Amino acid sequence: MSDLSAVKALVFDVFGTVVDWRTSLITDFIWWAKGRGISADWTALVDGWRGMYMASMDDVRKHPERGYVMLDDLHRRSLEKLVAQFSIPSLTEADLDHLTKGWHRLHPWPDSVAGLTRLKTKFVISPLSNGNVALLTNMAKFAGLPWDLIMSAELFEHYKPDPETYLGAARLLGLKPEQVMMVAAHNGDLAAAQKNGLKTAFVARPTEYGPLQKVDFQATGNWDIVAKDFGGIADKLGC
Repeated sequence: MSDLSAVKALVFDVFGTVVDWRTSLITDFIWWAKGRGISADWTALVDGWRGMYMASMDDVRKHPERGYVMLDDLHRRSLEKLVAQFSIPSLTEADLDHLTKGWHRLHPWPDSVAGLTRLKTKFVISPLSNGNVALLTNMAKFAGLPWDLIMSAELFEHYKPDPETYLGAARLLGLKPEQVMMVAAHNGDLAAAQKNGLKTAFVARPTEYGPLQKVDFQATGNWDIVAKDFGGIADKLGC
């Protein structure tokens, strides 16, 4: 492990790293639809929705003249396409809003809250997520995530892995990039953070995509910390 004595803040990827988006959404939608008498393949819809995630953000990057579009709005656009694709009938505006805000109601992995609470005793902790501020704030309330503040791509009007997100987080914290550690279950996120001077910690979430998981089963880069869970990161940082 490299010298981490200068680190003062930890910033976290959220979807997949802190919260189990897939199980949370599938369970939420199945119970909601049962109460409404709506039949659909919610597992396929959730997987399809996440599959549209990167492309929707890339479209924002490719068309800066249209302005920044926050993730809630991108999720809603993707959902409308999927509802049509899956021929789910008779969904009202309120229904579509409820489903879109399923991303606000995600449950944490079993180690997340306890690990974050330990890390907070020594470091400033914050999300650094592509989720918008309202989404991340509502999720923190729902899941009991003990953040010190909320940092979102929305604040920088750039989605990860754009440099503006990582460098913007350090700037808002009044820190140098090397004083900030990015924590993620995704090697690509850490590679971008490392390229911009941040320290890095990897934690594997091998069930994030369920049977569709193809990458990120283990660390593939030279990260400063590799741990099995947030408790392991806390151990290595002396919390």
